[in-house]
Amino acid sequence: MQRLIFLLMAALATAPAIAQAPLGIYHRWGAFTQADAKRCYALSKAVSSAGRRVHQPYASVSFSPERGGAPQFYVRLSNRKRAGSAVILRIDDRAFQLIGQEIHAWAPDAAADTAIIGAMRTGVALSVETRSEGGTRVRDRYVLRGAASAIDSAAFACASPRRWKKAAARATWRQP
Repeated sequence: MQRLIFLLMAALATAPAIAQAPLGIYHRWGAFTQADAKRCYALSKAVSSAGRRVHQPYASVSFSPERGGAPQFYVRLSNRKRAGSAVILRIDDRAFQLIGQEIHAWAPDAAADTAIIGAMRTGVALSVETRSEGGTRVRDRYVLRGAASAIDSAAFACASPRRWKKAAARATWRQP
């Protein structure tokens, strides 16, 4: 487990230099928050890749104030994608086209983010495919066990405290 935490933290090392804190590890997925709790992530590294890995691939779902707290799916590819090549995300028998640039790919809009994350919650396996600059196939595979728990943990950590206070004030508590 400590090795997995280390690997997930190392994957985050490519993010801006802001202190990260682990929230929890859920099988192959981890949940992390920045020290200021303005950005939270559910993150997993790929379990396998077709072809030579140039970069450590990982998939993430992040929550940030810039998107109003709405989740955003992102994946870092194991190899640089060829210009003009499609990036296809597969979750079990469902396929989604991503927007890709160099080693980065993400959902094209909020509706796609919602559909992808919904499929991740019930899916078993996720893979991302494209062509490398050299024309070879790039395919990074992930296990989705633990993804829903990590996503929920990240979402909860970045939820607006004001929103939780309002919800608690409206709630009526009854003695059993």
